[in-house]
Amino acid sequence: MNLPPLIQSFVLHFGEMGSRWGINRTVGQIYALLYVSEEPLCADQIVDALGISRSNVSMSLRELQAWNLVILKHLPDDRRDFFTTPDDVWQILRTLAEERKKREVDPTLSVLRELLMQKPGSDQERFAQARLGEMNGLIEQLTNWYEDVKQLDTDRLAMLLSLGSKVTKLLDAKDRIVSIGRKRRDGGER
Repeated sequence: MNLPPLIQSFVLHFGEMGSRWGINRTVGQIYALLYVSEEPLCADQIVDALGISRSNVSMSLRELQAWNLVILKHLPDDRRDFFTTPDDVWQILRTLAEERKKREVDPTLSVLRELLMQKPGSDQERFAQARLGEMNGLIEQLTNWYEDVKQLDTDRLAMLLSLGSKVTKLLDAKDRIVSIGRKRRDGGER
């Protein structure tokens, strides 16, 4: 690689993490390089920086475009395609979440719904279907939560994430208020 040490470390790490996230190491490295680059890069610049083949760069860029993670740019007086990432890290997070949902969660929900509509033919299938129903309910609940959260503007989303475990304190306070209300309604403490 022909990169400054800090950038090289990040690019190498992102490549290694990419394989754990289910993407090709080269795709991860290219994305990391584009993310930390001040200017959009063309394929030849990526080849030079990472020391990988032109065909590998082209295939990886196509994959990143399919994930909506890179932006194609054209520069004046240059016929080459240049690539960059969105500037807003929150937009990157939203795009990743949406793409993963489309590719992983939605197909799983479709299969679960289809299997739950089938009539079980044995006790073993009834048991399995009950378990699948639990899984479907959980994934549906998470999907509904995701649909609500993705509508939040960035400031509110950041605030929600910063709450962390403080959310449980809020829920505990709500439970105490509901409990007091029930006791009052039932003639208990006043």
